[in-house]
Amino acid sequence: MDIRDISISKLNELISFVTQDTYLFNCSVKENIRLGNPDASDTEVFNAAKLACCDEFIKELESGYDTVVGNAGNKLSGGEKQRISIARMILKNSPIVILDEATAFTDPENESKLQQSLSALSKGKLLLVIAHRLSTIKNADKIIVLNNGKIDNMGTHEELLQNCELYHDMWLSHIGAKNWSANSKRKEVL
Repeated sequence: MDIRDISISKLNELISFVTQDTYLFNCSVKENIRLGNPDASDTEVFNAAKLACCDEFIKELESGYDTVVGNAGNKLSGGEKQRISIARMILKNSPIVILDEATAFTDPENESKLQQSLSALSKGKLLLVIAHRLSTIKNADKIIVLNNGKIDNMGTHEELLQNCELYHDMWLSHIGAKNWSANSKRKEVL
């Protein structure tokens, strides 16, 4: 089927999209999450928040799930807004999910938890992940490496490490940055 033959409203039903630049409305956290599925119960909203690793920080807000987030979510950090947007996407439960740098502002600990949740939730769905942080895509069935807007190579993480110099170099840089960050934190503790 040609995607151009599908109505915009039908595409909207089929696709969930989470970007780096998340927008939240000037209403409660609960209402922002419920936008993914207006018919969802409070329990479903809370479960989506738990899966998106935002339940704990929400409960610590002034009024918990009833806290109004401000214009464009300006009362929350970038990572908190992203996790609320991911909870909204989880609640929508669409068959196609596009994550465009969706964990860019998330700290490594929450990113790891989110990756586990997203992995479990994406079974039977098409998950398209756009990312610079390679740990986000490491376990993908297929990774497409772009270079100057063109496909450079594609394959699994292991295949690309062996067959794609660009990906291999990016992975080494990624690992080096992670090791540097871990060593810096260790020195701060000492």
